[in-house]
Amino acid sequence: MLTDTRIKTAKPQAKLYKLTDERGLHLSVYPNASKLWQMRYRTEGKERTASLGKYPEVSLAEAREKRDQMRKLIAKGVDPVQSQKAAKEAKKLAQENSFEVVARAWYTGWAPARSPRHAGYVLRRLEADVFPAIGKRPVSDIKAPELVRMVKVIEKRGALDISKRAYQTTGQVFRYAIAHGLAERNPASDVKPSDVLASRKKTNYARIDAKELPELLRKIEGYQGAPATRLAIKLLAMTFVRTGELIGAKWDEFDLDAAEWRIPEERMKMRTPHIVPLPKQGVQLLQVLHGVTGHSKLLFPGERDHSKPISNNTILKALERMGYKGRMTGHGFRGLASTILHEKGFEHMHIELQLAHQERDQVSASYNHATYLKPRAKMMQWWSDYLDQQLAGNVVSLKRKVL
Repeated sequence: MLTDTRIKTAKPQAKLYKLTDERGLHLSVYPNASKLWQMRYRTEGKERTASLGKYPEVSLAEAREKRDQMRKLIAKGVDPVQSQKAAKEAKKLAQENSFEVVARAWYTGWAPARSPRHAGYVLRRLEADVFPAIGKRPVSDIKAPELVRMVKVIEKRGALDISKRAYQTTGQVFRYAIAHGLAERNPASDVKPSDVLASRKKTNYARIDAKELPELLRKIEGYQGAPATRLAIKLLAMTFVRTGELIGAKWDEFDLDAAEWRIPEERMKMRTPHIVPLPKQGVQLLQVLHGVTGHSKLLFPGERDHSKPISNNTILKALERMGYKGRMTGHGFRGLASTILHEKGFEHMHIELQLAHQERDQVSASYNHATYLKPRAKMMQWWSDYLDQQLAGNVVSLKRKVL
């Protein structure tokens, strides 16, 4: 058996020679003075040699421990050299399949079916928040606590919604990895965002009671601010679309002959097209508005920069100047319309579709926006007639017409 003293005092010779220990272990001493631990063994009837590291980086005790571990593998019928090669290949493959590499492969197939705006947003979030945290890690090695740490960092800067979306996106990437044999499990499914992230209190948009609607309509009609702002509020009340959908409207989305407003999917919260049937009052309003802003692509261009629309605050501030601060918002018209239309017996599905609340799957996305279009058009005309009656001071509600 070898000793530390014998190994330290072993001098290089003109040719390679070996110092034998036991059970196949020996130390090869090279002419250049380097010393390498090796082990000879037999497997499948063949003699092989395995390298265990250089001396003194690997001590005598460590070399014997490695030898014993290898002999245990051999006893189980495993070739230790082949096992080492397989481990190196697995490590190399894992490094090549980092989370960022896999995520970009997923994105390449995922993005074409989404709007450029939405796809670009997802990629920016990956590059800004996800890749710096786990991008270089092998996708097969990532555990749930790493994802939790990542989203908690995002949450700390006050970006709660972004943290939740980042978590959801990582889950999609892991499902892609599993489908392509690059990972065995999805760590994002082990923990729900609600388990580790704060809950945001649901926003209840301020709105007046239905009985206060006549007075509000009269104040809108007498608003002394910019004419386009007054018309924007009237159109918002008439169509009850989201404020963002209204202020970003473009003239090429409207077909006044067909009395339709077709909002493209990239401007919709649900990312599917939306049709707003225009009542006759809406067509007339748009004809008036065209005389004011028809020179622009936008219905409501900003005062300073005509290439950009007015801000969300424009309508909110106008309502505040009318005396409705904290009592009414642009979004409030949606709640008012929903409440009154339900009370008058209109079909819940028709109302929900017109509010663009209805979830759409990929199969039906291109069709649902036009579902029940005729009854919805009649409902929208009823709603505008109702608003006219309220404005005129006739507080006796219109009876619902049979559709």
